[in-house]
Amino acid sequence: MNSRREYRNNRSALFDGIEEGGIRASSSYSSHEIDEHDNDRAMDGLQDRVNMLKRLTGDIDEEVEGHNRMLDCMGNDMDSSRGVLSGTMDKFKMVFETNSSWRTFSLVAVFVAIFLIVYYLTR
Repeated sequence: MNSRREYRNNRSALFDGIEEGGIRASSSYSSHEIDEHDNDRAMDGLQDRVNMLKRLTGDIDEEVEGHNRMLDCMGNDMDSSRGVLSGTMDKFKMVFETNSSWRTFSLVAVFVAIFLIVYYLTR
């Protein structure tokens, strides 16, 4: 029975301060100091995550601004191309509104010739 008590004393001296699943509060550290240390470590982890999220949101903001600029430029280009196309359509209307069959025939012949040339060049 005495050997069992010595075994427990030796075992507790060997594993003093260590518990399953973590560190047990030893006589040199109070529970409050360990909690403060854990809280500081958790705060550092949260601060790192906040900094990472801040950088990520900054990157997203830059990306969105770039896309907005690109869309604005595309909208301006579409407006200018709409103006050019409407001018071209007005000219076509003016050509087809005249009763000159010779103009209509020559216009159709030019379009057919251009189509055939492009067709044979791309073959």
